[in-house]
Amino acid sequence: MSNELYQLQADVCKAIAHPTRIEILQLLREGERCVCEIFPALKIEQPNVSRHLSVLKKAGILSSRKEGLKVIYMVNDQRIYEVLDLVTEILRGQLDSRQSALKSALG
Repeated sequence: MSNELYQLQADVCKAIAHPTRIEILQLLREGERCVCEIFPALKIEQPNVSRHLSVLKKAGILSSRKEGLKVIYMVNDQRIYEVLDLVTEILRGQLDSRQSALKSALG
């Protein structure tokens, strides 16, 4: 693989490497939403949500369109959820291993 590809992979990983951005993606799993719906659901200020949306959009994960005064955001490729689900499965495996090790240690 080329260094350019590694950089692009890192850019996508960095874009989703924030709890708020993961939460935004989970909200968008249900379908597209207006920023006016996203920030109240997250209970954080609109400018902060807009900054996170911008990071996801710059990485090509999200796109947006205007409907009157509203800006509607959507996920460009649903496979991003496969990535998030795989991370969850990895975490479950790690937790299972830790619990097994702890049980063995406590005997």
